[in-house]
Amino acid sequence: MGMARSDRHVLVADELTAALHAHADPERAVQERRYLKSELEHLGVSVPSTRRCVRDRLRVHPVLDHDTLVGLATELWDQPLPAIHERRLAAVELLVARRTLLSEADVPLVERLLREARTWALLDPLAVGVVGAVVLADPAGFDPVVRRWATDDDAWLRRASLLVHLPGIRAGTPDRERLLALADPMLAEPGFVVRKAIGWVLRELGKREPETVVAWLEPRVTGAAGLTVREAVKHLPEADRERLLTARGR
Repeated sequence: MGMARSDRHVLVADELTAALHAHADPERAVQERRYLKSELEHLGVSVPSTRRCVRDRLRVHPVLDHDTLVGLATELWDQPLPAIHERRLAAVELLVARRTLLSEADVPLVERLLREARTWALLDPLAVGVVGAVVLADPAGFDPVVRRWATDDDAWLRRASLLVHLPGIRAGTPDRERLLALADPMLAEPGFVVRKAIGWVLRELGKREPETVVAWLEPRVTGAAGLTVREAVKHLPEADRERLLTARGR
């Protein structure tokens, strides 16, 4: 990644890995790996426990500058396959915790992690908690990146291009025009990865702007996947929800 490993990065990553192993649950690991259809090694550490391990290490080894953040996150993420899932999740949680240190210059790093994630359990917090937060702070600067991801051959990157809009929706400043323009050509996609993401962002937008979701979805409802529609209508007024579900054929 253009950044040499340092003794400090290795030390903190090793300490964090030891902390994760202390919370390992082999039975949970088997179930999680099966559920996620993961090719990674799983320790069976819960997401809250992983976050606590990261917070504990940050108290002992504060990460206050950009290069330290990127170096440590890269050290945690990059391992010979099969990598440890929880180490990669710790890298994500570290980036979330220090996302204000990131900028448009970090797009190559984040894009690589998104491409290598290969599971919603890693990609979604990266897309929402890291990229989405940075996009919210600099929507114009990231617009070309988000639009490029939306037409990428990788379905996971297309999913990320939608999920990065969630922080803006939740903050009450949605970039609805871009979101709906990007989602439109994806409605016919056959894969669960993107179908679920469209439904998710529409569901969140529907909590705050139900009229926007109804107006956009109604003329497209017969061409949308059932999964997408069922997710999208969850928070709409009952009459709108029933009309859209009936039009889609439930």
